[in-house]
This record gives sequence, structure tokens and C-alpha cells, in this order.
Amino acid sequence: MKWVKGAFSWLLSIATGIIVALLISIFIFQPTEVVGSSMEPTLQPNHRIYISKLPHTFKYEPEYEDIVIIDSRVDRPRTFKDDLRDNFFFNILSGAQDHTIWVKRVIGKPGDVLEFKNNQVYRNGKPINEPYIKEEMMYASDEKIIVPKDHIFVMGDNRNNSRDSREIGPVPIDHVLGKKLF
Repeated sequence: MKWVKGAFSWLLSIATGIIVALLISIFIFQPTEVVGSSMEPTLQPNHRIYISKLPHTFKYEPEYEDIVIIDSRVDRPRTFKDDLRDNFFFNILSGAQDHTIWVKRVIGKPGDVLEFKNNQVYRNGKPINEPYIKEEMMYASDEKIIVPKDHIFVMGDNRNNSRDSREIGPVPIDHVLGKKLF
């Protein structure tokens, strides 16, 4: 009987550790891997980055130029089940690689008017100084985009090779899963 108590104690300790790690990675801090080249030269493919989940947990708005992790499925609401499924540890256990989670840079916040002309991004009528982009952007549009309340507009640093808000539209704040720490 003594070995049963010992085994139970070990199992309880392991289960507690797994639950604590899962809660930390859902609500506080999570490693993730950069997939693709849309954030070059700032982030390279397959680089591991660490993100703070606090912006998602407390639903606060990121700042201009923050690098954020987003759920690109902006056409549907997010649920707690999504938070579990998008968790780093779940992806390791399942072997899944989700192509709906993107790493991008914040370009526009609620109320901003964005334009794309002269191979540059204009925010509220002024060109944005973007020393972090890979090369001159080869994109123009006559459309003026007004970022709605509780949304942000994101773009990759490799503007000519990036799926971003130009394709999916502004991203709801609750689809911002975290902010890059280091």
C-alpha cells in the first residue's frame, strides 16, 4: 500500500505541474515559432519568440509598431476553446501546425485612417517612418481604411510577401493573442 500512496503522490505532482504550465501558457506567457518570411528582416522563419499573453487576457490595446500574434480568423468570434487549441503545449502534443496564427506588426489603432500610396503607408494623412521593413512596398490602393473601434490594423515587415490586414481587414482586439517580449 505504501507504493500506491507514493505513486499517487507522484501522479498528483505531475498533474499539478502540467495544469500550472498550461494555465501560464494560456494566460501569461508562451513561446511560439515564427512560420514563414512575412516578418523578415525583423524575424526569421523558424525563430522562437516569447510572447506575453497579458494583452489577450486583459484585452488591452497594443501600441504602434508592437509585434503581435493574432488569430487571422477575424470572421468569427474567439472562444476559450480557441485559447486551449492555440496553446503551445497543445500544439506540441498534437503535432499540429496552425496557419491561422500570424505574427505581425501593429500599424493602425482604432480611429486611424490608413492609405497606401507612393509605395508607403500613410496614417492620418502622414507617411509612417518604417525603418524595419524589408524593402519598398509595392502596393497601392485608392481605398482609405478607417480602423474600427476595438480593432487594430497589422502588416508584416516583408510587405511584398505578407498576408495581413490588407487581406483579412482590421483585427478585433480579442483576436490579438499576445505581444512579442523577446
